[in-house]
Amino acid sequence: MKIISYNVNGIRAALKKDFIKWLKAANPDVLCLQETKAHKEQLDLSVFEEAGYPYHYWFSAQKKGYSSVAILSKTKPNHVEYGTGIETMDFEGRNLRLDFDKISVMSLYLPSGTSDARLAFKLNYMDEFLNYVNNLKQKHPNLVICGDYNICHRPIDIHDPVRLKNVSGFLPVEREWLTKFIDSGFIDSFRVFNKEPHQYSWWSYRGRARERNKGWRLDYNMVSKPLGNKITRAAILSDAVHSDHCPVLVELDI
Repeated sequence: MKIISYNVNGIRAALKKDFIKWLKAANPDVLCLQETKAHKEQLDLSVFEEAGYPYHYWFSAQKKGYSSVAILSKTKPNHVEYGTGIETMDFEGRNLRLDFDKISVMSLYLPSGTSDARLAFKLNYMDEFLNYVNNLKQKHPNLVICGDYNICHRPIDIHDPVRLKNVSGFLPVEREWLTKFIDSGFIDSFRVFNKEPHQYSWWSYRGRARERNKGWRLDYNMVSKPLGNKITRAAILSDAVHSDHCPVLVELDI
């Protein structure tokens, strides 16, 4: 099973940049999208179906043009879970899960902490989400949580760890939470195969950051430990340029 996660920073904008052509070439079995910034009523859904994804699910924020996640799948899931059931989280459309026979795949878009108020919201979200996942794993142990975590885990995951140590996305409290999340029973699939620095999934639009590779690794495919021996490949697909993020891939022998 090939799974790709991609923060598209607006699916409607991405579609104008040959997103469908890229999708056909990448050919994932499951595509998790974040920051679609759209309700499905605003889209021509036939383009995804014609690309080979008859099963597509959209969980959007109450606020139009904001946040929102989606999952496209070649095969029909057994169950679709919209949100978490936690009121303080679900109004921003940040969690969507598909359950298949042998695996459950979630698209996650953690908040950013761009202001004091949003950082407080993010930290609360992180705590509630970890509790939610710890309970979820009891029923769905074979779990892949794909998405934009809005956190760089280690100094290797950010281009300037010293200067950016007090910036949200690399704060000690955020990094400690991501360590706790991984230690709760997950594997950072990319680092199974890729130990080298200077590999990022997000670049600012400012200062030619992408051209200079001044990036952050914010996007992860976290694989639950029962699936650990099933991971066969993981990669950052930095050639895709529909967004300020790029896609991240994991392949599992399911």
